[in-house]
Amino acid sequence: MIDREAVRSNAKYLRNVRPIDPEEICEYIEGTPHPAVVRQTLREEAYDLRLIERDDGTFVPANDDPAPLESWNPTEFPEAYAFAFEDILVERRGVNWHRGDFDERSSSGSRTSSDNSGDELRETIRRLKEDYYRQNPVEYDETAALGYGLYHLPDYYAAVGYVLDDLAETGRLPRVCRVLDVGAGTGGPALGLHDYLPEDALVDYHAVEPSASADVLERMLEETGPNFRTTVHRETAEDFDARGVVDGGDGDDSDEFDVVLFANVLSELDDPESVVRKYLDVLADDGSVVALAPADLNTSVGLREVERAVTPPDGEVTVYSPTLRLWPGEAPSDRGWSFDRRDDIAAPAFQRRLDEAGDDDGTFLNETVQFSYSILRTDGVRRREVTASADRFAKMAEMDRHVTERIDLLAVKLSRNLAEDGANPLYKVSDGSESVGHYAVLTHRDALNEELARADYGDILAFENVLCLWNDDEEAYNLVVDGEVVVDRVA
Repeated sequence: MIDREAVRSNAKYLRNVRPIDPEEICEYIEGTPHPAVVRQTLREEAYDLRLIERDDGTFVPANDDPAPLESWNPTEFPEAYAFAFEDILVERRGVNWHRGDFDERSSSGSRTSSDNSGDELRETIRRLKEDYYRQNPVEYDETAALGYGLYHLPDYYAAVGYVLDDLAETGRLPRVCRVLDVGAGTGGPALGLHDYLPEDALVDYHAVEPSASADVLERMLEETGPNFRTTVHRETAEDFDARGVVDGGDGDDSDEFDVVLFANVLSELDDPESVVRKYLDVLADDGSVVALAPADLNTSVGLREVERAVTPPDGEVTVYSPTLRLWPGEAPSDRGWSFDRRDDIAAPAFQRRLDEAGDDDGTFLNETVQFSYSILRTDGVRRREVTASADRFAKMAEMDRHVTERIDLLAVKLSRNLAEDGANPLYKVSDGSESVGHYAVLTHRDALNEELARADYGDILAFENVLCLWNDDEEAYNLVVDGEVVVDRVA
């Protein structure tokens, strides 16, 4: 067995002198182990030593600067990942996995006929979509895991990068980071995180995934780089001991998780609030909980319910983005259905094959990137440090006092255009105090108010002279933005 401490000591000394070469270090280790053994030991110790491996096989100190804001706008699922996933399909279901001739090897090694693989996968995806819609519990056996990956790998891969933008733009996404992915599924968010971070990032990635999806996840993680160290824990979110991973039980908080990721899993937990609270306990002081959910009503609203439960106005956990509380001491209590939508991601070959073989017209092509999200922190930092004041702005919690009046208002834009074609553009807005929904209606666009349409999801807007009306049909407030209104983007 190699003297691991000797490898560490040599690496600590050489890191400040020159690149660490395993072929050099082996000469200083008792027994002169093979350089390949030294290299593997360095890989295993790299995160603790803050070393990254270069293409030439040497190790150098990691860059501690925050990860930069990327130009993240993927138009397709990377080929390497698509090929890796299709390899899994071929391995499990044969080369014609998408058709009806699923063969498997018998114990003697001969090929035997089995069920219709393509039809089974198509039916599984239909059932998963229906179960999500009906809020039925989902069990992920091997077939369900394959169906889930087939349909969701690309859009989940894309979505997570857009959410990470919120952290990167303020320098709060570490380049050297420990990540906990709770309910990691088949790996779409993990791969998106890997590709979002720069090539010189150093990541200690831990996935918690108890289902058959973990088999797919482990294969997909083989496509990540050498400085993205991965560990898959096949336990439930409720049972997993995250504290034991980061400090071995010695009580040292210095290596807690920088990012705790809940990607499309909260709706599948029996008690999501308690699970989120549990993992907040292993979050670094300047770390972030990043939660994503599908944009449909049930899962999106469920995400907001969890967010609001763990972030009371007087609590230690606060919302970093996007649903900022602009009034101190206030919290929203409306339905909270809010989601972002980004450019489509092209259906990969494996989706097209499954769709075409079933004579379906796009049923299994999932190109839409639409999601709800929440980023929580415990250090009080917000994406935009903006606060409303009563001497300047009206408060949504008191909007019943202002119906038919023109008012000034500070609000976060929380949707893309929700109107049907031909109708006036409509946008959900919030100031974090409302008990019913508020929507800004753009009835006359000009140079003074066009920021309403141009602003990004999550931006803060100042409305001057906006007309407040009550919409009886929708039981919501309409804020009419006409030719008399000025809209400015804040911060």
